[in-house]
Amino acid sequence: MTTAVAGNELTILLIVATAAGLAMPAGALLSRIRGFQTQWREQELRHGIMALGAGALISAVALVLVPEGVKEVSVLAACLCFVGGALAFMGLDIYLARKKTSGSQLAAMLTDFVPESLALGTTAALGGGTLLLGVLISIQNLPEGFNAYREMTRTNKQRRNRILLLFILMALLGPLASLVGYFYLSDYPHLIGGIMLFAAGGILYSVLQDVAPQIRMENHWLPPLGGILGFLVGLLGYMLERG
Repeated sequence: MTTAVAGNELTILLIVATAAGLAMPAGALLSRIRGFQTQWREQELRHGIMALGAGALISAVALVLVPEGVKEVSVLAACLCFVGGALAFMGLDIYLARKKTSGSQLAAMLTDFVPESLALGTTAALGGGTLLLGVLISIQNLPEGFNAYREMTRTNKQRRNRILLLFILMALLGPLASLVGYFYLSDYPHLIGGIMLFAAGGILYSVLQDVAPQIRMENHWLPPLGGILGFLVGLLGYMLERG
């Protein structure tokens, strides 16, 4: 690979990773807007946004993390990593519930974002396309940022600007983790495969435990279409990258 090609590849990676990270503060900003829902009530909009994130998360698991993760690991290792991710996320969920902290959504968001950014960097180093995974990370970070910001400001509205600044700083974790994946993990495909499967198991657990039960509303049928839309974006990107 020439220096120029490598430089362009790295530039694209950093742009994609940064854009994916900035979706978190973008979701936080969206949650601060009032009065723009002329036809949807606020609660219905929130459920629709959650469904959009759930669709993108499932799409990332089905089309990127699992197919790419299983390429370099054995069946047993794949199963252990996938189940291990689900158990780890469950343990984190139990811990945060016992602590009764207002940062449970924030922790869930970061535990998705960092492994996926590592995978993004490794995918770029191995010559794979990064656009699909980057778009999926962005789509899931938007509603996660939306919900995490609301959770953290519900009892402390005076710190809204500080929390928003925190979300902006957390966006930098995306390019940092992608650089780690690009320069250091690309030589260890078995390790990154395990990380991707671990993240996939954790993400699927989070969708089933935290997101899916909150999407449905009595006498409202539109919010689940957000999940369909989120998955459709991943499907279209997957098909376009395959040519």
